Amino acid sequence: MRTLALLLAASIAVPLWADEDIADQYPGSMLYSKPVEVIPNVWSAIGATAPPTYENAGHNNNLSFVVTGDGVVVINGGAAHGLAKALHDEIKLITDQPVKVVVNENGQGHAMLGNSYWSEQGVPIVAHTDAAHEFEEYGAQILQGMQRYNQDKAEGTFLAGPTETFDDEYIIEMGDYRLEVRYLGPAHSPGDVSVWLPEQSLVIAGDMAFHERMLPIFGDTMTADWLETWDAEFEPLNATYVIPGHGHPTNMDQVRRYTKDYLVYLRAQIREHIDNGGELADAYYVDQTPFKHLDTYDELATKNAGRVYEQMEFE
Repeated sequence: MRTLALLLAASIAVPLWADEDIADQYPGSMLYSKPVEVIPNVWSAIGATAPPTYENAGHNNNLSFVVTGDGVVVINGGAAHGLAKALHDEIKLITDQPVKVVVNENGQGHAMLGNSYWSEQGVPIVAHTDAAHEFEEYGAQILQGMQRYNQDKAEGTFLAGPTETFDDEYIIEMGDYRLEVRYLGPAHSPGDVSVWLPEQSLVIAGDMAFHERMLPIFGDTMTADWLETWDAEFEPLNATYVIPGHGHPTNMDQVRRYTKDYLVYLRAQIREHIDNGGELADAYYVDQTPFKHLDTYDELATKNAGRVYEQMEFE
């Protein structure tokens, strides 16, 4: 299996292969793409950098796993029961080690709805306390939304929250690996966590970090807090390898460029707009063309600008 380690170690950005117009890359599976080995024993099935659709079965985030030598740790439950099963089928082709724990990166549907499958396997499921609360409160709506776009591919999916929660850090020592599941602070959505492998200098960043697609700013995404978390906790990891929440594995330079630098840029544009007496109606159209090449730009750029204006108006 092709490894990306040499490419990433040289700090060369992975080409922008992913695009909303590219057809499903693994037609024989519900997965959008077949898992690739990023570094030895660390794998990821890279999702589409597009909104969730029937064609990608909701696999628009990265579903990762670590083969430790004494079991498998899966990061992200997946968007549906069938999608989680498809990932498990791939794991079984790679190793006969059992899946011993699943980590949910946050409380969003594509992180947790596949818990329905993993719960049936009797696998412990771990998430941050805030992510668990988010899924408990909005899980019914999240499931209904997935059922609308996934139709028959939603079959078998039911609400299954994490079996174990934590507030700051959850340590997994298994086989030859130490995985530190860390809540670094406020970021993209409630309960976002990153999984740090210190010996490998690799971080499975989750939605802390984006690059090939434009990051979405939700109504409760506090961009100033996200930047503070980035500088205080994420950047000091100085990871050699980064598996972001969406898009191909890459390096810190690349995710900094399209996460921190984008947030700084957009906030500066909105600050200038506000200082010049600009209103919300015009804030949607501040210049974001340096990021126009990113997937989901058309879907998200104006929404992001409006939400940042609403935040910064009273900062």
